[in-house]
Amino acid sequence: MKLPEPLRGVVTAMITPLLDRDTLDIAGLKRLIDRLIDGEVNGLFILGTTGEAPSLSYQTRQEVIRHTCRHAAERIPIIVGITDTSYTESLRLGRYAADAGADGLVLAMPYYFSTSQRELVGYVQRLVAELPLPVFLYNAPTNTHHVLAPDTLRKLSELPKVRGVKDSGFDMIYFHKLVWLFRDRPDFTLLVGPEELTAEAVLLGGHGGMCGGSNICPKLYVDMYKAAASSNLEALRPLHSRIMQISSTVYHVTPENSSYLRCLKCAVSLTGICGDALAEPFEPLGPAERERVRRHMIAAGLLEN
Repeated sequence: MKLPEPLRGVVTAMITPLLDRDTLDIAGLKRLIDRLIDGEVNGLFILGTTGEAPSLSYQTRQEVIRHTCRHAAERIPIIVGITDTSYTESLRLGRYAADAGADGLVLAMPYYFSTSQRELVGYVQRLVAELPLPVFLYNAPTNTHHVLAPDTLRKLSELPKVRGVKDSGFDMIYFHKLVWLFRDRPDFTLLVGPEELTAEAVLLGGHGGMCGGSNICPKLYVDMYKAAASSNLEALRPLHSRIMQISSTVYHVTPENSSYLRCLKCAVSLTGICGDALAEPFEPLGPAERERVRRHMIAAGLLEN
């Protein structure tokens, strides 16, 4: 499937349904894909942060790619995260994704070592030249511990295979700079990661978001995007308010930084799509915490009492 230029709308940052710490739940994966497609999301982003990719074995990552591409069967664009500390493993995963039928790749910068902007440019130039699919760069400073500077992104956007950026920096001044910097590139995709910022990003010139919450209720996030894209503020306000309610309650049942991922998986499991198993080092929520998530979901209109 040819990727639109730009890619607009809600691209689900998809969870990885698991049976245990490193065993893919194939049946749950298929149910989730069908639900997201029925909910009219505009793409699936697998093996990102929400997909727990860094904690999964390479074998399991390949299984996620293979089964997702096979079951989606060109019904929706599939974009695969290939971020790794190893150049060779990122390249291998990108080639595997292309052979499996994926449509694009997402690449954050290698984490662990401190890296200069000059070194990041060289890294992306070399890797993208060998990759077989279009690439979206991923600004994820919380996880990689460095920022892809706007000028760096502009330089890398000149590479023919670099089609856009996913910004998860939680810094709207940075995103405004990208909108201004790429004002002459209507084909270059500008997406945000935080679902709380998606409406604002679209109103101000961005193309959409990679929303983790759409795993729970895809229609809500699609409706939010459509209202923002049409500048229908009257329709947008209650939708955005509901998304903020989910973000402020469902995702924050525990105090740990892992709360978002653990609570999101719990929430999806409460819809009956799949279980709530997580990859190491995280554990599913306990019964009391799970009940709190359920009550928050009822209050947000995501479950019936």
